Amino acid sequence: MPELPEVETTRAGLAPHLVGRRVTGVTLRRKALRWAIPPVIARTLPGERILAVRRRAKYLLVDTEPGSALLHLGMTGALRVLPADTKVQAHDHVDVALDSGRVLRFSDPRRFGCLLWQPAGTTHELLEGLGPEPLSDDFDGDYLFERARGRSAAVKTFLMDQRIVVGVGNIYAAEALFRAGIAPARAAGRVSRERYGLLAQAAKDVLAHAITRGGTTLRDFISPDSEPGYFETELLAYGREGEPCVQCGRAMKGAVLGGRATVWCAHCQR
Repeated sequence: MPELPEVETTRAGLAPHLVGRRVTGVTLRRKALRWAIPPVIARTLPGERILAVRRRAKYLLVDTEPGSALLHLGMTGALRVLPADTKVQAHDHVDVALDSGRVLRFSDPRRFGCLLWQPAGTTHELLEGLGPEPLSDDFDGDYLFERARGRSAAVKTFLMDQRIVVGVGNIYAAEALFRAGIAPARAAGRVSRERYGLLAQAAKDVLAHAITRGGTTLRDFISPDSEPGYFETELLAYGREGEPCVQCGRAMKGAVLGGRATVWCAHCQR
């Protein structure tokens, strides 16, 4: 599933083609993806000018005056801006036509993504109760330390909890914990304030760098310009079970933690 850097890469790629453009039509080839697509989208968007393209957690919001189209890429979703006469393929479910003569096309073979509606001045229920953005000033070691008090859950599970901080998925949690030298199974409540400072900074660093590299190529993720992400070639922990640790040379350990594959160095991470 695309993680925060992939979604941010998509947002940055789409914005120059969408912001300021007027929607001339909406074509819905399916009534539902993961959930039903609200008919209000096809009724409301035509004639509206796109004011902004934002990201919240792993969701994209396409803002207009009456409200925002709320999109999630799911497992295999992709958003591309294409010439309006581009041939429609089997899994191209939604077209948003623009006054530029191009269309924003949402493709999703497995249909785990979504297209929903958030009226202006409201917050969609999917976005309620989310933690801070990891690249914001609200996310730091002091914040993590205070939220972790009394928690026995593994620190990796804690870091991936969207109520604690959004967008730190399995890949980037593994990478941040490796860089901070923290064992993923350690109880969240047993990590010191100082080490949480290291972890917060590591998460910021790894996410920011992944964004500059276009994200991580996993399964079907392709950015709007059809270029894959390149951060996968720089992973130090994720997917490297049995390989030598880049720091000490010992074999990386692997296990399932919280239902997710986890890789760490038992010597460097404590």
